[in-house]
Amino acid sequence: MNWIYPITVILYSFSVLGYFIDFIFNNRKVNVVAFWLLSIVWSLQTVYFVLRALEVGRFPIVTPFEGLFFYAWSVVTISLVINLRFKVDFLIFVMNVVGFSMMTMSLFKPHTEVPTYLASMLQSELLVLHISFILLSYTAFTLSFSFSILYVLQHQMLKKKKWSNRLERFGPFPFLERYSFLTASIGFPLMLMGVIFGFVWSSVEYGNLPWTDVKTLTSMLTLIVYGVYLYQRVVNYRRGYQTILLNISAFLVLLINYFLSGQYSNFHIWT
Repeated sequence: MNWIYPITVILYSFSVLGYFIDFIFNNRKVNVVAFWLLSIVWSLQTVYFVLRALEVGRFPIVTPFEGLFFYAWSVVTISLVINLRFKVDFLIFVMNVVGFSMMTMSLFKPHTEVPTYLASMLQSELLVLHISFILLSYTAFTLSFSFSILYVLQHQMLKKKKWSNRLERFGPFPFLERYSFLTASIGFPLMLMGVIFGFVWSSVEYGNLPWTDVKTLTSMLTLIVYGVYLYQRVVNYRRGYQTILLNISAFLVLLINYFLSGQYSNFHIWT
């Protein structure tokens, strides 16, 4: 296992670099190489994930290192599926910039096992459901964010009258706007259910709900911002650039929730 992880990160970096070169120079041959490198990355990630599960004897998503790794694996998985279904090359690039960032950050997280005094507490089906649904919601929101970024980039290029063959590979505005909304619509209930599972687990394990915990508050804030976006889209029939910017803002709140609030959380003690 010691050699699989660094090789995976190196190949992932080459894949993202290939997609970047394709984005800048519109080089489809490099795009093909980047896709196959990404496929190898997914295979190595899957092998590492299985070996990790066998080593620790549980579903490996509990520690910060495992969580970031699972997040990156989910992003790569969805990227490959989308590439086969839609052929939106630049979407794969944006998604995997985020996925590569998460996997790189996991290198700075401790790889150690859960402390003995926490092991029995964290081996709970409710906790696994809580973390799984939260991480899957992050993946859906990442996909939604990627569609939104492509929408904004294309909008700015057209506004500045920068015509090129590259524009054809972004996808039409209605397509980007629609799937940005649909993926956010998937992420919202996933995150809501994840939060509910967390509350139930806390109630069972501690006998109370962590209403004043920083992580809980920022998670609720994330749900509220995404809720406002979905409300504007569904109820008020808002479309277009401003709504897309609101969706991007919601993802930034999500990142704050994941990286900053965990540093001040008393409830999420395993972080």
